[in-house]
Amino acid sequence: MYQALADFIGSMGLFSLTFGSVLMIGIASLLLYLAIVKGFEPLLLVPIAFGVLLTNLPLADMMAPPILEIKENIIHTVQPGGLMYYLFQGDNLGIFPPLIFLGVGAMTDFGPLIANPKSLLLGAAAQLGIFITFMGAIASGLFTAQEAASIGIIGGADGPTAIFLASRLAPHLLGSIAIAAYSYMAMVPIIQPPIMRLLTTKAERAIKMTQLRNVSKREKILFPIVVTIIVALIVPPATSLVGMLMVGNLFRECGVVGRLEDTAKNALINTITIFLGMSVGATATAENFLKIETLAILVLGISAFAIGTAGGVLLAKLMNKMMGGGINPLIGSAGVSAVPMAARVSQVVGQKEDPSNFLLMHAMGPNVAGVIGSAVSAGVLLSLFK
Repeated sequence: MYQALADFIGSMGLFSLTFGSVLMIGIASLLLYLAIVKGFEPLLLVPIAFGVLLTNLPLADMMAPPILEIKENIIHTVQPGGLMYYLFQGDNLGIFPPLIFLGVGAMTDFGPLIANPKSLLLGAAAQLGIFITFMGAIASGLFTAQEAASIGIIGGADGPTAIFLASRLAPHLLGSIAIAAYSYMAMVPIIQPPIMRLLTTKAERAIKMTQLRNVSKREKILFPIVVTIIVALIVPPATSLVGMLMVGNLFRECGVVGRLEDTAKNALINTITIFLGMSVGATATAENFLKIETLAILVLGISAFAIGTAGGVLLAKLMNKMMGGGINPLIGSAGVSAVPMAARVSQVVGQKEDPSNFLLMHAMGPNVAGVIGSAVSAGVLLSLFK
């Protein structure tokens, strides 16, 4: 009886707590506070934060791999792995991020981009942060080319794309990169406005744009098909992301698969968000997270985000001057692919100058272009450094 009690007490995780695990539990609690109390991207930060919490509870072994043995050329499971280990295979094998894109496509209207194709340029300009930060990470001497590429993609402000690329090129940095990417996405309304005001004049922020033309159903149906073919032929590694984004959008626009559209943009994306968030958070163990590299990732990540925002605004300013006016530079900041939050920020900043100014639909063009741009950028980096 006494021995059983002693064994039970010895099995308690309470006596296996380390400084690192306590610190990580504190970080998880901070993320939960930001998500629940401050409302920073709660649909993403709550599962990620709880995954961080679970993986740092000692002896819970949530990310423990299975113990296998081979007998007579047959693999037997001696001890199964932890729950998060199995869920993480959806990230590790590149399954969850494309499925998130499927849901995003089903929820996204590409009409503003089709109506104003120039928006593609603004979405491309906002990817500047990815490549400048990639070079900065290389120059720091702390990261390999593969790691630097995975860090740079944070500048696209696209969590699933960051996870997709990091899982392929730098899986040991996945937790840090995912937390940085989603944290900065959540802080879009805080990070972007000062940059937007710094780079524009009051008169530029008050520019009113003409109403976009109506886009036909035929155009909306053809768009995802044509984009998939073009991207797949030019950047094959981006096909899984862009292809899923476009088939989701085709579900939305074709009008004959309502049940598939509804599943993709509701049940499926919600389920995958839970699994992806918790499993990614579970990679942020004290051993992987509490390093100087993590601090560098956080600094480089916000730099990537700021440069991407600035790149979009500056190109929009240039386009406004070259085309004789009519383009509000604020819409350029929406070129980062935090949909639709970045477009809403453009609207809010514009209406502070003129309450009668409505920029939301104009900003949605660069915003959805940024989604495509970040996926293509990830494909390019994967082609170069896989």
